[in-house]
Amino acid sequence: MKKSLVALAILAAAGVASAQSSVTLFGVVDATYQHGSGSGVGSSSKSQLGNSGYNSSRIGFRGTEDLGGGMSASFWLEAGINNDDGTGAASNSNNQTVGAFVPATGANAPVRAGTQGLTFNRRSTVSLASGLGELRLGRDYTPQFWNQTVFDPFGTNGVGTSQALSGLGGNTAVRASNSIGYFLPGNLGGFYGQFQHYLGENNQTGVATEDDGKGSAIRLGWANGPINVAVATSSTKYASTATTGDIKSTNIGGSFDFGVAQAMALVTRDKVQSTTNQTGKGALIGALVPLGAGQIRVAYSTYKTDAATTPKSKKIALGYVHNLSKRTALYTTFARVTNSGGASSALNGAVTAANERSTGYDFGIKHSF
Repeated sequence: MKKSLVALAILAAAGVASAQSSVTLFGVVDATYQHGSGSGVGSSSKSQLGNSGYNSSRIGFRGTEDLGGGMSASFWLEAGINNDDGTGAASNSNNQTVGAFVPATGANAPVRAGTQGLTFNRRSTVSLASGLGELRLGRDYTPQFWNQTVFDPFGTNGVGTSQALSGLGGNTAVRASNSIGYFLPGNLGGFYGQFQHYLGENNQTGVATEDDGKGSAIRLGWANGPINVAVATSSTKYASTATTGDIKSTNIGGSFDFGVAQAMALVTRDKVQSTTNQTGKGALIGALVPLGAGQIRVAYSTYKTDAATTPKSKKIALGYVHNLSKRTALYTTFARVTNSGGASSALNGAVTAANERSTGYDFGIKHSF
């Protein structure tokens, strides 16, 4: 009898402890039919069933434990998935480039990785939070990326994504591995901020490459009512070659919700300090317009570099999202890119000649859980 009472007491105590914790399974499955076409000599078109045209496909686990006294501990493990073929998305272990840096889109884009299986490439962090803010360790979004996605009507997904995202931002343009991050608490009258330092994890040998993949970034913003504005800047060290080198990225963005529409704008600048220094400049203006059970999305974005011919690409994108429920939506997007100065930006896997146009469209369905 006594043993039974002891066992019940232990189970009751365990129940109280577990009640202070929570673990959630979450994710998005987004499938899209994509088509892209190019123009000019050597151009080609491409049709494919892809993913992440509206929201990035993913699966993840997150949990929080209440430590008492206003303090909590949490973890977040999130993996990108390519649901069109069942593969996982690749990660980057040390923020460094294998070979010369190649922009993420266009005819010369690297072949998509994924055969390595599922990786928690999107986010893998553990953190402590209190009234003083949050300390977060692991692979996470970089401060400069938050402005790119928050102030882009297409959320940096699909054929309508801002041209600036495929610029000269380098390997930490979206995420950084081995990062130490700090987030301001949310009780500062609308002010918010993030600081992040990330490591390349090289041996300290006294040579120029020992800081390869190391950097720091900061983002500060203010949101109050219909207004949201933020500025971010980062500096990442890379081994200097003819095409890569230390990268400094700065952007400033804002939005204003008029009720009938939410207007957005973003300005970016990337400076690559290498044996052939380059500067890239981008801009975006756009809007989200509620329409019944759906939403119209529109954006105009540009990006150019100061190379000898001043390559420049301009994109106009128009899309519509129809919400079938809180978790399921149908969407479509059409975009056209115009190139000049030797640029050859193309959409949805197509190939287009220098100074020619490329068009693309997405039709898809998104379900979140």
